[in-house]
Amino acid sequence: MKTIHVTRATGMVLGQDLTRVTEQSKGVAFRKGHIISSEDVPMLLSMGKDHIYVMQIRPGAVHENEAAQRLANAVAGEGIGLDESSEGKVNMRADASGLVAINRALLMKINSLKGIAVSTIHDGTVVREGQFIASAKIVPLSIPDNILNKVESVCRQSIISVRRLPARKVGLIITGNEVFYGRIEDRFEGVIRKKVTELGSEVTETIFLPDDRDRIAQAINRLASGNDLVFLTGGMSVDPDDVTPAAVRKSGARVVVYGTPVLPGAMFLLAYLGQKPIIGIPACGMFSKITILDVVLPRVLMGEKINRRYIASLGHGGLCRTCDGGCRYPECAFCK
Repeated sequence: MKTIHVTRATGMVLGQDLTRVTEQSKGVAFRKGHIISSEDVPMLLSMGKDHIYVMQIRPGAVHENEAAQRLANAVAGEGIGLDESSEGKVNMRADASGLVAINRALLMKINSLKGIAVSTIHDGTVVREGQFIASAKIVPLSIPDNILNKVESVCRQSIISVRRLPARKVGLIITGNEVFYGRIEDRFEGVIRKKVTELGSEVTETIFLPDDRDRIAQAINRLASGNDLVFLTGGMSVDPDDVTPAAVRKSGARVVVYGTPVLPGAMFLLAYLGQKPIIGIPACGMFSKITILDVVLPRVLMGEKINRRYIASLGHGGLCRTCDGGCRYPECAFCK
């Protein structure tokens, strides 16, 4: 650190925060670590700063802003856009809507290096284009170049990416005597269609059926032949008239899980007919804004194979707290 006249400070690193006071406001005009440009000099003089403290970057060290840019470039993968570096930090945003993928093992390795701080949202979160999802920060005002070299060596694979959700065709079967015979009005179709559409996919056909195992099984096979996945609603409990799980088995589908440690969504069913996912949605899907379906569906649309181990892992954090003031999902702890 040394004192220097501002007219000779161009290209040097500011060693202190500098406050500017006007009739309208008071605030920090230049922050510690800022690289002084020739355009800054007139303002510094107008602030009464003829002399300032500057820092000298030692040989083999990199200024925080340049280092933050290198760090962000190293960790960011597909679907990530970078803001400009400022105060040793680069914010990362989604270039497109999709599913966030975080390599947690590499993230842990990077954050174990001295002076490195990379913060992200949760792996598997659905994001919209432009959403702020991660930040790459250099903690000191400068950092040894060899640490950045280590980061770049580790990041041969990207740590953070956004995978675009592909558009899928979805068949929907609404089961239940009460709906089929017109005793009550169906409310499921609108809910499912909205969830599917918001993720960029399409419900191509809806079939209404009574609680008839054979007819439901036949409909599953027909819809699966022309769609990427099939939804079934209703008939998912253990009551005698609820035959949907039996119909799924009769269709030839292999049931991966029927019953989950997630609330809402305990009676959720997932099966595969060949490679086609068959999803059974319990009654909570009609009344609750967020259920296990909202957690699993983006991964299914992405083409991931869901297994029992993954579903079991959702029990930790799988209790929705029905927050007062309105649902904030996915900006909450549900199934994280």
